[in-house]
Amino acid sequence: MLHRKKCRKALALSAALTVGLALLGACGADADPNDLGGVRLRTVTIGVDAPLTGPLAESGKGIVNSVQLAAQQANENQVVPGVTFKIKALDDRAMADRGKANARRFVRQSDVIGVVGPLNSRVALTMQQTMDQADLTLVSPANTNPALTLGPDWLSGRTARPYRSYFRTVTTDASQGPFAAQFVYKELKKRRVFVIDDDEAYGLGLAATFETEFTRLGGTVAGKGSISVGDRDFTTLAARIADSGAEFVFCGGAYPECGRLSRQVKAVSGAIPVVGGDAIYDPAYPDLASDQGEGDVATSVGAPVEMVRSAQAFVTNYKIAGYSTPPGTYGGYAYDSAWAIIEAARSVVADNGNTLPAHARAAISAAMQEVTFSGMTGPVSFDQYGDTTDKQLTVYVVRNGEWTTLSTGIYVN
Repeated sequence: MLHRKKCRKALALSAALTVGLALLGACGADADPNDLGGVRLRTVTIGVDAPLTGPLAESGKGIVNSVQLAAQQANENQVVPGVTFKIKALDDRAMADRGKANARRFVRQSDVIGVVGPLNSRVALTMQQTMDQADLTLVSPANTNPALTLGPDWLSGRTARPYRSYFRTVTTDASQGPFAAQFVYKELKKRRVFVIDDDEAYGLGLAATFETEFTRLGGTVAGKGSISVGDRDFTTLAARIADSGAEFVFCGGAYPECGRLSRQVKAVSGAIPVVGGDAIYDPAYPDLASDQGEGDVATSVGAPVEMVRSAQAFVTNYKIAGYSTPPGTYGGYAYDSAWAIIEAARSVVADNGNTLPAHARAAISAAMQEVTFSGMTGPVSFDQYGDTTDKQLTVYVVRNGEWTTLSTGIYVN
């Protein structure tokens, strides 16, 4: 075993080599098989689609770093005999059209055997068909809109999996929205809500599931409104909220907008808290909300890091690797998404005479359905829709300028 100092140097060197391989792979050329002592060796690529510029760039970079760490560790431990993994990251800027273009680029690069991402559900909606037509696996560490796996009519109870190549390692808003509603109604004893969505796939779905469960429990919707990604001035909306008699705001959106909304609502109302989903559970949220964010609540996927033993190893290895951007909310899920592709590749290799088939995409996509392992975020496996079987969710509250864990559980209908 290497001493800590030597480990740090080894990991840093390996990380640098992985980056180099990723850059070399940008041209999209096929990896040539080599014969090393009777072992057929192939270098393959795991793609990553995430926002690497713009307001969500920090989350995107945490995803990329986490996938890189998974590939690096798989190579160091020769997890798949005869196969070396590199990564190629593309910036979708949290824009649907960019995601669609990136999907085409990944499909054209024949050594890409699977893709981790995207961050945003609306981006995934534009990528799924292109990826599925090429049998190219797409595994998201962050998408929570149920329609991606259950189909567009899921709210009415009619479910049908749209694409067999799409999977995700996080639970969905079909659980998260009702889970949040139950907590607010039963634990916080709130009865009147002003519901906000960001007019995007994520926010619309989350707000809808929250509202449905909250009203079923006996709560009242005092008002509704929409915001747009990139908005900064919520003066008019804040006044409407203050006049509505709402006891809290449910913000179906991401931390840049919901954080600013929280600050402006409290400047008018003085005390109305904001509740949101995993997209506001970000270290940047309390800073954006300033002192006005105190008492705001977020639900997020999975259990807290301190409760998952395997997550401690991920956090430690991430620090040792020396990444300048933290893994964020979705880093562990990105690591597990990449590892799911790696495990599927290992299964395919074992079933193919210890070599990776020349055209491995369809085989890997099929093998994904049977993948099961103990991941950094907990047990990883997929149900018949491609959704994670791990449905745990956690409630957090802003205290003293940072997120603090309140409780962990699952949605019980």
